[in-house]
Amino acid sequence: MTAVLATSLRGRDFLSAADLAPAEVDAIFARASELKAEYRATRRHAELSLAGRTLAMLFQRPSLRTRVTFEAGMTQLGGHAISLTEDAVMGAREAVRDVARNLERFVDAVVARTGPHEVVVTLAAEAAIPVVNGLTLREHPCQALADLFTLHERFGNLRGLPIAFVGDGNNVYHSLALLGAALGLEVRLAHPPGYGPNERLVARAEEVAAAGGGRLVFDRDPHAVVEGAAVIYTDAWTSMGQEAEAEERRDVFAPYQVNAALLGSAGPDAVVMHCLPAHRGEEITSDVMDGPRSLIFEQSENRLHAQKALLVELIG
Repeated sequence: MTAVLATSLRGRDFLSAADLAPAEVDAIFARASELKAEYRATRRHAELSLAGRTLAMLFQRPSLRTRVTFEAGMTQLGGHAISLTEDAVMGAREAVRDVARNLERFVDAVVARTGPHEVVVTLAAEAAIPVVNGLTLREHPCQALADLFTLHERFGNLRGLPIAFVGDGNNVYHSLALLGAALGLEVRLAHPPGYGPNERLVARAEEVAAAGGGRLVFDRDPHAVVEGAAVIYTDAWTSMGQEAEAEERRDVFAPYQVNAALLGSAGPDAVVMHCLPAHRGEEITSDVMDGPRSLIFEQSENRLHAQKALLVELIG
């Protein structure tokens, strides 16, 4: 049975992984579990919870998982999604606030995948409908929601679970740290000098950890960080917009590759995660990515189920 929230998420924005309380995350996970089980069994849903609802998807960055999972999720639950790329070039063709004021009259919610975090903040401030952060340079909260749902499926109780993020202290790490800290995980990070996370977001995650029983750990040595970890997580060394730094980053991050040797430091039961897209042979080797300890494609699938659950709570 789906958990019932004392306060509804209907009409809320989801811009940061810190926007959800632990009880709200639990409710989303419970609904995601139901939706996943039903969809895997029949590839259909008996209850079309989003019938008559429309989602606008604003993409200023390339997308595979975010676009397909949101659009497929809306369709599977009886709703409709509209993908906008060159149609609404925010800030150039039309001011972000004007895009927001138009869309609020046309659709029920907006997902935005962009660069500056300020874009989604402005959309949310100006639109009287829910705005969901599909990725910004600061955060990737939908990814973190799916990641923690995947770990909930695997381990059950997440409190105290050690997860080691190896590589760049980027937007994916920020959201993982914020949500993980709220749910009581020990979120570790190993990164090379000069590639650490945003200090303000770390301070916020520390506050969340103090309230939620979580813990943040930092180290330069990836082998030390993964020791005793239940999960090793990595991401691409070069993200969108950093292509000019690719060669330099490959040299700097080479010791942080997730490979068989690093798994050996973690122990025999550690599993591996990656938010994708992956650059095989750089941040992760194919034998690890395709091996029996990889949760990567389960984690990818769970973008669909976690986001469907989120949308049902926001606009269903």
